[in-house]
Amino acid sequence: MKCKEKCMKNNNPCIKSDCRNWIDYGDDLNCVLVCAEKNGPLTLQETSKRIGVSYVRIKQIQDKALAKMQISSKEDSY
Repeated sequence: MKCKEKCMKNNNPCIKSDCRNWIDYGDDLNCVLVCAEKNGPLTLQETSKRIGVSYVRIKQIQDKALAKMQISSKEDSY
């Protein structure tokens, strides 16, 4: 049984803090996979709350990621 399914079945937050999917947010059982399944797409505010950084920082990360995607898209079109 996968970690996510085990946590969801038992309704217990994951304790494997070394897992790449772990977040310190008990409402989502400390798992980004549970979060995505349970909540679907999150707003920047919701993301900020879950990972413990400011909304502004999340917006900066989003803007940088979108800029990289645009550059990559332009390079692929040549």
